[in-house]
This record gives sequence, structure tokens and C-alpha cells, in this order.
Amino acid sequence: MAIKEGWKGRVYEDLEVGDVYRHPLGRTVLEADNVWFSLLTMNTNPIHFDRVYAAKTEFGRPVVDSTFTLALVTGQSVIDLSQNVMANLGWDEVRLPNPVFEGDTIYSQSEVLEKRESKSRPNVGIVSVKTTGFKQNGDVVIEFKRTMMVYKRGHVPEAALGPRPAPIGR
Repeated sequence: MAIKEGWKGRVYEDLEVGDVYRHPLGRTVLEADNVWFSLLTMNTNPIHFDRVYAAKTEFGRPVVDSTFTLALVTGQSVIDLSQNVMANLGWDEVRLPNPVFEGDTIYSQSEVLEKRESKSRPNVGIVSVKTTGFKQNGDVVIEFKRTMMVYKRGHVPEAALGPRPAPIGR
């Protein structure tokens, strides 16, 4: 039986300006996501967790914490862009043109905008991307630019694989 190596992500050399990645996993936002994230981050605005209060707003229901949306859409991009990132350098130009509500399913895509060699670290390059998150109906809910240091080929630290399983039947 052959053991196949799993996906290890892209490195600096794999990313080219103009590449667009449609991130493969959508995510339906649950009430628990919104409430827990708001409370864990000490966001006390009741529009996120008080249905009675939220019903009195123009939205008529709880609005998902916008920093959850930023975290979710960033997370969706990891498999394509930042599995091998040494460090995020910044999020810029974050725009939230439409609200997210509990029950919405969020999808995302990213475009590589720029890349360059690092001046201080020869083992990484610096890549900038624009990421867009959108609902099930196509409405854009977030757009942002992110800059990150991506390891170059041959410089990604080896992940710990843990123990190998014992053969079955022995």
C-alpha cells in the first residue's frame, strides 16, 4: 500500500501576480459563531447577540460581528495562499459593503496583486493579495488587501507528523 503525502500548500515561487484562487470551502455562519465570537472578543454591541434589541434596528435581526467575517474569509484563503506563511504583515482597505446574518453561507476568492523578494529575510518573499468574501446570492460582504511573508521553496519548516499507526492485524 502506497502512502500518499497530503497537501502542503503553496510557496512563494508558486504564487504569480494575476492568479485568482476560488477558495474551495464555503461556510454557513451559525448563531453560536456570532454570539461566541462577539463575547470572546469582548464586543458588547447588543446588535450581535440580543435578538430583541436587534429587532428594533433597521436590520431587524442580529448582524454577524464584522471581525468574525474578516477572520472567516482570511481562514478560507489559507488552503490556497497562506498555508506556508511565516507572518502576516497587515490587512488594509477592509470594506464591508453588505451585512452578514446568521444562516448566510460565505464563499471567497483571492487575487495575487504583488510579490517581491524580502530585503531582510532571504528565506521568504512578500506577497499582497486582494480577497473578496461573498454570500450565497453573490452579494459581496467583505473586501480587503492582505500582505504576508511566504516561505520560499525549501525553507518551509517541516510539520510534525506524529507517530505512525501500527499496521492493522499485527
